[in-house]
This record gives sequence, C-alpha cells and structure tokens, in this order.
Amino acid sequence: MRIKTIFFLLLISGLSLQAQQLQFSKATLQKNLYFLASDSLKGRFPGTAEDKIAVSFIRNYFESNHLILPEENGLQPFTVTTSVEASSENSLAINTTNGVYGTDFSLYTFSSNTTLSADVVFTGFGMSIETDDFQWNDYENLDVKDKWVLVLKGDPEPENNDSRFIPFADTRTKTLFARDKGAKGILFIGGSKNNPSDELAPLLFERAVVSAGIPAIDIKKVWAESHLLGNEMTIDSLEKLIIAGGKPYQFSLNSKVTATTSLVRNDVTTYNIIGILVGSDPVLKDEYVVIGAHYDHLGMGGQGSGSRMPDTIAAHIGADDNASGTTGVMELAAMLSKNQVQLKRSVLFVLFGAEEMGLLGSRHFVKNLPLSKEKVVAMLNLDMIGRLNEKSAVAIGGTGTAKEIDSLLTNVAKKGNLQLSFSPEGFGASDHASFYAENIPVMFFSTGAHSDYHTPLDSPDKINYDGMIQVLELVGDVAIAIANSDEQLNFTEAGPKERATGRRGFKVTLGIMPDFTSNSTDGLGVGGVTKGGPADRGGMLKGDKITGINGMPVGTIYDYMNRLKQLKPGQRVNVDVERNNEKMILIVDL
Repeated sequence: MRIKTIFFLLLISGLSLQAQQLQFSKATLQKNLYFLASDSLKGRFPGTAEDKIAVSFIRNYFESNHLILPEENGLQPFTVTTSVEASSENSLAINTTNGVYGTDFSLYTFSSNTTLSADVVFTGFGMSIETDDFQWNDYENLDVKDKWVLVLKGDPEPENNDSRFIPFADTRTKTLFARDKGAKGILFIGGSKNNPSDELAPLLFERAVVSAGIPAIDIKKVWAESHLLGNEMTIDSLEKLIIAGGKPYQFSLNSKVTATTSLVRNDVTTYNIIGILVGSDPVLKDEYVVIGAHYDHLGMGGQGSGSRMPDTIAAHIGADDNASGTTGVMELAAMLSKNQVQLKRSVLFVLFGAEEMGLLGSRHFVKNLPLSKEKVVAMLNLDMIGRLNEKSAVAIGGTGTAKEIDSLLTNVAKKGNLQLSFSPEGFGASDHASFYAENIPVMFFSTGAHSDYHTPLDSPDKINYDGMIQVLELVGDVAIAIANSDEQLNFTEAGPKERATGRRGFKVTLGIMPDFTSNSTDGLGVGGVTKGGPADRGGMLKGDKITGINGMPVGTIYDYMNRLKQLKPGQRVNVDVERNNEKMILIVDL
C-alpha cells in the first residue's frame, strides 16, 4: 500500500504542468452560469419546459466539445413525481350532510384513492405508544376494524416542546397506527389547543409520494362536529378532557361517513446528461473517472419545495446551488477534451436531474450505468463551488473512502492557495452518496453554504468566478492524477451508507440505506447495508426488500420509520425480507 501511495505522489508532481494547462475561461463560466441561473429558466425544476431548455443547453455544450454522447444522444431519461393534486371526484358525507372539498374537508398527500362508507369511532389523539418508560394507547380495548377513526390533531401536551408524544404526533404516523389497528380510514379534526385557527391542512407535496394505504381526510371542526357528535359535546371539550385527565378517552359515534378520495400524481420525465472522453491507454481506457454535479433546483419555490423562504413565490434561480457545479463540470469537460490524449483512463461527465428531490437522478444513474460498475474508479462531485470566501476555504467530503485520497489532496493543495478541510465520511446530502453506496471512492467539493442558500437571492452576481477557477484547477489536478495512475484507488468504507437520523423518537437504527427512489407499497427496498451494523450482522443484503418487523407489515419508508420508533436498543427483532423472490426471516439484534 505504501508503494501505491508513493506512486500517486510521484504522479501528481509529474502532472502539475498538465493541470495548469487547463485554461479555464472566466468569461465562459460567467456566460454559462448567468444563462442557467437566469429568471427565464425559472429555477430549473424537473419536468418543466425550462428544465428541458437547461438539458439541451448542457447536452449541446458537451457535443460542441467533442464528447461522446451515450444512451439517448447523451440523455438518460427517468420519471419523477413532482406534484399531487385532488381530482374533481372527491366527496364526503357525514350521515346525509355533504361537505365541499377545499372548504369543509381536504386530503393529505399520503391518502389512498378509494371509496369507503363505514361507522365512526372517536380514538382521542390516535396514538399507540409503548417504550421503556412511556405507554399510551388510544386504541386499548377498542374495535376499529373496517371503520373510520376520528382523531384529534396534535398531542395531549401542546405546550410542552419536549413532550414524549412529539415523535408520534404527526398525521402520517397516526394514519399508520390506525391502519395497523384495522381501521379502513382516518378523519382528522383539530381542537382549539392544537389547531386554534381550524384551518384545513394544505395538500403539500412530499418528495416521496407513497400512499399510507387508507384514506386520510382533514375536516373542519366548525362544519363537522355537530354532524359527528350531535349537541351533547364538542371537539374542544373532548380535547380539554384528555389533556386535563392525562389519559386516553375513546368511544363509538352514532354516525356514518361516506367518502371518495382521489388524488392525481403528476409524473414527469427529466434527465441525466452524459458525455464521455475516451482515454488513450489501450487497457486503462476501459476504466472511468466520473465527474458530476446536479443541474436542477427548486423552481418557483413555495410550501414543500425545500425553499427557506416558502412564502415567497419567485424563481429560485440557484446560481451557487448548483449552476456553479454544473458550469464547473461543463468547463472541466471542455478543458480536458483539449488534453484528451494525455488521459489514460476515460472520463465520464454527468449532470444529474432531480437531486433536490432526494438524489433521484444520481440514484437512477448508478442503477442504470452505461458501463460496468466495476469500471468506475472514482466519482468527483461538485456542489456549490461558487462562493469561495476570503479564507479560500474548500470543504472536501469522502476523503476516507480510499486510502490514497488524503495524501493525494494534501500534495495537490501545495500548488495552490486553497485552504482545504477534509471530511472522511462517504455519505452526504449530495449525489456522491449514491456512488458511495455502491462502494465507489468519492470526493465532494464545496465552498460551503450561505444565507442565500435555497432562496431566490442565490444569484449569479454573487458568484466568485476567480474562486471557481481555483476550485476547478484543484478538481482538474485530482481528476488527472486518478485518470493517469497505473493503480486504482482502494475503496474503504467511511461511515454509514444511510442518513443519520436527528428525528426525535428514533433510538435505534438497523444500519441500512433505504431505497428512496421506489414508490412501491409492498416493501422497503434496501439500497445499502452498513458494514458491522445490526442489519449486516443479521445477514441482510443490499437488494433485499423488508416486508415486516416483529410481525407488523412494512410497505413503505414511512412504515419502516414508524416501526423503528417502537424499538429500543438491545432488543432482538424479527425482520421479514424478500430476496430473489424468496421469503425469509432474519434475526437482528439492535
């Protein structure tokens, strides 16, 4: 290993003139970035006409610089869901009184599409919690099978910001509780303590649009309570009773609810854009260095978009995030194309779509590579490289994913004035994580976040273009060193291959990376398994599908998260999985 590291260091010193010959054009960077971050492209949201304009612009730039365009002339299409809308077929009747959609009732994004007529049971706050030191069961000794449950919004401790109820009080979790107990539908209504304005829940788009399996309806208290409860009690009195008493309260109602719920998903096509420079070595040209960035952004913003100014509907033009990385990859392609004969390995450039929706483009790409996965020797990811500060600070993630990376970067840095900070972890909130999950060495280059991040204020006039060139020279040096080494980087696992949860209520983890790209409801795909974690020790493999935990079904990522909330460290659990169409049970110690 020491010999390989020394070879890399010698290679870097020998290639310094080549890297300096990559004459990046500040004018070209500015021109391309101002176009991609223009108001006319309206934030480059996946599936829009403006998204297609950006895609064509990038593809044509690759073509003009003589890159080979694989797949569909350089484009790799994939489908994403960008919105969910209520159809005109929605209806709700309490006994014989009809409600009006949008005025008297609304749907949650995770509601299933169905028609249901059934009796109603009031189940308090609709929670079933059992932890080491806390038990609460709104369903105790209650038969809700094939019925509607009427559930209060919020929790019994609305003024306690540290309440133990908080991890279980969201509407989707309550819907899963209801489904587990056999209910066929759930009705949410708010009391004055938890929902003082009596507002209907907006139909907010979720990045992972997955049905909870039963209809989930929000209803206006001012319209519904007299029809549901009669004149003997009110929703506010029931909420007050439970809060004051500190214990569940439930009963059957003398009401029947008939509803049709209908949501329409807006599925669109967006693209990854791919260009290839073929290396000159007759053997090594079959191996590839991948250089990538995401080109999409948040569109016009709004609630649920990821904007940090969700009440402002305006073009989130995303100059730094990530027109900077996009134009950087484009310029690296142009400059390396002029020096193609000096590259032993091939270089694959890829601009990913739908990163902001959950790394969807890069995850689709690694599942549908235009080459063998074993031929990818490294992935370099550029995300937000346009705000180099006065300290010339550049953060590089993934430095622990190959044994040679630290030394490589340290020696490259000697030639410039950049102040590099290293983070060994391979996982992160950008597209390199998709490659790390496939055991590919990664490096993630960024000049860091800022106050304009995910707002309409992230504009091209605030980009440090001279700083961008410094970053691109660094990435160019690294790419050339890897492309021309006779040895491959040696992958090492550096941290988990899943997002570490900060959500309250999760005391345990299985140690997997879920497959977030799937919209199926018959199990949770395992996108990666953390070495040495509980799932790994229990025999779980990447590609397995989790269908149950401790006898309770797991159909979606939300089912999985809800099951985790109920588990505790040291517990032994049975995990139902499907592997190659074979069902099996794994014993996992947490």
